[in-house]
Amino acid sequence: MRLCRPVLAALIVVLASPCFAETSGPIPVNNPQPQQNAFIDLLALISGHCKTFKVAGRTYACKTVAYAHGDKGRVNFAVAVDNPSDDSHVVSFSGENGKRADDNSYELPIDRMLLNSKDRPKVDGLPVPAEQTSTGVCRQTGNFAARKVNDVTCSATDNQGRKYELLFVSDGTPVSVRRIRQSAPSIQDPFK
Repeated sequence: MRLCRPVLAALIVVLASPCFAETSGPIPVNNPQPQQNAFIDLLALISGHCKTFKVAGRTYACKTVAYAHGDKGRVNFAVAVDNPSDDSHVVSFSGENGKRADDNSYELPIDRMLLNSKDRPKVDGLPVPAEQTSTGVCRQTGNFAARKVNDVTCSATDNQGRKYELLFVSDGTPVSVRRIRQSAPSIQDPFK
């Protein structure tokens, strides 16, 4: 549980920010988005391991995956990168208008990748992530309401041609869900 608290805190900070950062090498960002005032209203931490996690052709290990639902409808599948030299290294697949096909599957169209690291500019002492326009999809199998997720798969390509891949498999531990604040129901909230 001690490891989960810092990871949870880092993910909340990263996901509450409207922009995202870079991986181990600089990834130029050609399309900054206007800042929005959005807040994470639900955060679900999924424990397990990455069978596949690639960013621009480079393979990484990861600590955990979080599902973050924003009060304005944006959803992120955030991957905490297992990088001992950078505890702010987070890569997120981000999109809107996700849908549940049934009680055990959820699909999120991806329209941007959110990249964060300790080397990003800071606001109030915290890294401000960079974002990169992308296309792709994330699929989650299992049931958030029952706190049981089997896996999360994501695939996206940014507008510079860089590919991002994730296959995260749950270890069977119940999903840790935190409602940060109540908001109006949204089609993307898997608990509604």
